[in-house]
Amino acid sequence: MSAITRRGFLATALATAVLPRAARAIEPINRTRPSHLKLSIAAYSYRDSLNGTKTKKATMDLFDFVNIAGDLGVDGVELTSYYFPPNVDSDYLHRLKQHAFNLGLDVSGTSVGNDFCHPAGPEREKNLALVRTWVDNAAELDAPVIRIFAGQKKKGQSEDEAVAQTVEGIKASLPYAIKKGVSLALENHGGITATPDQLLRLVKAVDSPNFGVNLDTGNFHGADPYADLAKIAPYAINVQVKTEISAAGSKKSEADLAREIEILRAAKYSGYVVLEYEAAEDPHKAIPQHIKKLRSLIG
Repeated sequence: MSAITRRGFLATALATAVLPRAARAIEPINRTRPSHLKLSIAAYSYRDSLNGTKTKKATMDLFDFVNIAGDLGVDGVELTSYYFPPNVDSDYLHRLKQHAFNLGLDVSGTSVGNDFCHPAGPEREKNLALVRTWVDNAAELDAPVIRIFAGQKKKGQSEDEAVAQTVEGIKASLPYAIKKGVSLALENHGGITATPDQLLRLVKAVDSPNFGVNLDTGNFHGADPYADLAKIAPYAINVQVKTEISAAGSKKSEADLAREIEILRAAKYSGYVVLEYEAAEDPHKAIPQHIKKLRSLIG
């Protein structure tokens, strides 16, 4: 048997093992009450200030970010994992949670930069351990959800193989997340999650009450990104709103935030709408205006 044939055989076998039949696929979340939205902001919005740049050192930490969020009048904060100190411990997590609580803020969620496309081996185990670590941290923070990634195809890997590895990685992580009372939310983040159909292929292969979509409004680039958002909104358990959008063949333009909020309401989405600011304007100047706009739309 040739190497190519063997690879194809293994991909088919793995996909068959981890991708359940359509009858067992996850359905859109059964929401019966009218949409109830709350406003949060992601620490990632201030990434240059939190992480520093090539020419400037970091000028704030997560406690400073929480202070800013309190001044903005949002309901929660998304504490992006990238900006925590190395080897973060329970004492730090508890102090940060208490600081947010004292300012009237929920920890709406956190995130992890994992890659589940790695085949069996040290890198895959490292990424599985990373997700477990942030499940632990989320539980300490009382954060109900973690944004996770699928990852990127590896050299010589087919999309079927990458999908199968990702599904297996999510399924391997969910029992631990369920035990800790944390949900995992898979983001539409390019690669094997670039389109609604690609994302739904993954989502529908994982059937768990603690799993759904982290809907990023700026990450679909099809002919009609708003239609793409509407297709995925029924599966969302967390939403990250970008202030820009770009359709296929078009440059970035200002997002129609009112239209996006209406899409969420039509899907009866209830939960946090998290501003994740990525535009070029200084976030310290631009974000207050975007928060004001979102607040007027959400109520």
